[in-house]
Amino acid sequence: MELLVNIFNESASLWLSIAPYLLLGMLFAGLLHVFLGTDFVTRHLGGGTFGSILKATLFGIPLPICSCGVIPVAALLRKEGASQSATLSFLVSTPTTGVDSILATYSLMGPLFAIFRPVAAFISGITIGAIDRLFNPGEKIRRSAHHHTSLSVQFKLKEIFRYGFFELAEDIGKWLIIGVIIGAVLTVVIPEALLINHFSNPFLHFLVILLFALPLYVCATGSIPIAAALIQKGFSPGAALIFLIAGPATNTVTLSFVRSRLGKRAFIVYLSSIIAVSFLLGWLFQFLWLKLGGGFSMISPHGGHLPLWLRIGSGIILLVIILQGFVKAKGKSIKMKYELFVPDMICKHCQMTVKKKIEELSGITQVVVNFDEKKVGVDGHVNLQQIEQAIREAGYTPKEVSR
Repeated sequence: MELLVNIFNESASLWLSIAPYLLLGMLFAGLLHVFLGTDFVTRHLGGGTFGSILKATLFGIPLPICSCGVIPVAALLRKEGASQSATLSFLVSTPTTGVDSILATYSLMGPLFAIFRPVAAFISGITIGAIDRLFNPGEKIRRSAHHHTSLSVQFKLKEIFRYGFFELAEDIGKWLIIGVIIGAVLTVVIPEALLINHFSNPFLHFLVILLFALPLYVCATGSIPIAAALIQKGFSPGAALIFLIAGPATNTVTLSFVRSRLGKRAFIVYLSSIIAVSFLLGWLFQFLWLKLGGGFSMISPHGGHLPLWLRIGSGIILLVIILQGFVKAKGKSIKMKYELFVPDMICKHCQMTVKKKIEELSGITQVVVNFDEKKVGVDGHVNLQQIEQAIREAGYTPKEVSR
């Protein structure tokens, strides 16, 4: 019983430390979703130049997309004309960090990690893209023409909050809670002297963490409390950075996607490059930390410095947002009055455009757009012909889903 109480207390402490920064990151994520959507990224990633690799890496760093959520986006980019090298760069830099996880990293792991983590994502993306380009220099790139109608300022503001505090909560909620609980369990259960007695060499820390992180599914935000707990138990800061890179960038699902969609050569480049780059960056971070004095103030939690009332209030708000995300995600399986398939809805802007156009109809009570499955669900006092006409006016082709 005492063990469970200690785990609960440690989980609560981690939650309150991360909540204010994560809420701020979710707001920034909503802004990026609206003003730097997938369609914007797609237009810049075609072409076989180093510039496309650089853009793919830079665009991927702030986007708050998890390591499995990035797969359909990467598939879309590839389909729409992005080069293989740019796709691999995006596939690495995007889940490794994000605007939400950067702020959360600061709250639990201090300023040095918060600064170095996006730098590591940049180096990883550039390196992997450049290596793939060396082995695949003659790739022919197909550019896609995809045009959009403009959206009102009012709709964009609504979409910022809907995405940042609702859709994103559904994506990261489960893994954030799992990460916090695992971090708490590691902190409470692992003996303080375990690593000192059995893994005194920092490079053994690197190897152990790398073998643990490669097949694991963990998002950029969910990896933070686990990495923080590992440091508390004696793992080196460099090893923790390896976990923050390799954990979100690789898992069995992502590796299967690379192998099946991009080929054996891309798979070998992707996996071997992540192993090498994460190991080298872990060593570089360890060296930098020691050169700066090796002080734990640079890599210790900073979320606790905020006022208690702010942490408690943010923790409650974040918990409510995450819980409603669970309820909403569960409710998505409920059949709606009308379901339509919209095959030419290929990006987030398409999703927003279709949703806005349908909501303008009189009698609409609910519109749910599943971008990944290209499906639209509609409830309300409206007929199917009106819905189909609205979708056509938005520039898309509706097809009723057979039941």
